[in-house]
Amino acid sequence: MTARIDARFAKARAEGRAALVTYVMAGDPDPETALAVIRALPAAGADIIEVGLPFTDPMADGPAIQASGLRALKAGQDTAGTIDLVRRFRDGDAHTPIILMGYFNPIYQYGVERFLADAKAAGVDGLIVVDLPPEEDAELCLPALEAGLAFIRLATPTTDDKRLPAVLANTAGFVYYVSITGITGAATPDFGKVASAVERIKRHTDLPVVVGFGVKTGAHAAAIAQGADGVVVGTALVSALERSLVDGAAGPGTVEAVTGLVGELAAGVRSVAKG
Repeated sequence: MTARIDARFAKARAEGRAALVTYVMAGDPDPETALAVIRALPAAGADIIEVGLPFTDPMADGPAIQASGLRALKAGQDTAGTIDLVRRFRDGDAHTPIILMGYFNPIYQYGVERFLADAKAAGVDGLIVVDLPPEEDAELCLPALEAGLAFIRLATPTTDDKRLPAVLANTAGFVYYVSITGITGAATPDFGKVASAVERIKRHTDLPVVVGFGVKTGAHAAAIAQGADGVVVGTALVSALERSLVDGAAGPGTVEAVTGLVGELAAGVRSVAKG
């Protein structure tokens, strides 16, 4: 079920470093440019790719990712198109793990059974669905695991030791630690507190722990990589893409705007030697 994900973390460990996980929105600013960006990410230094499912009401996302989703929806991106994007990516890359990240509503509207079957067939490795707590595992988490897709859970600064076992119970692939209380891109993490939180989570699980929300630069990525198994960057990449647009459309340097920052982030992650 988690073969590609496990292999990628094993590769990073063998190289003595943390993994870089990159997030981009499917269909932003248009389906073909989004595909070009995603295809370019591995060569730029991304180990794992999270692909956002566009949604009109993303409650955990800050303004940059909200705007990215709206651009994608305006360009006609939908759930079926996002699954097709992964299928087209897989035509040229059989190894990079792909995680779909978003909210339950589009999946529910698509049909859970159909969504899981289509996502698995397209080459999706896992799901992050931020608005389904463990109490709702029967809705999607357990069916996803049965279908062979990892269900990756979020832990937050407010997830205490009493709550953590429930969060981890059906988690597969890795644990995503949200480094701040608030929406994506809202603040810079307190790196000391993040390291302590990762250490605490690791006492409860053998899964890799990756950290996201608020990581913007190579220096930030390096600081997180000191203690975490992986670093997630989303808002900074979506913002770099947005700045490259010309009148809302892809510009001549849109792909390079994203991959250039990924290169900086990858260098930051790789600057930290891990035993």
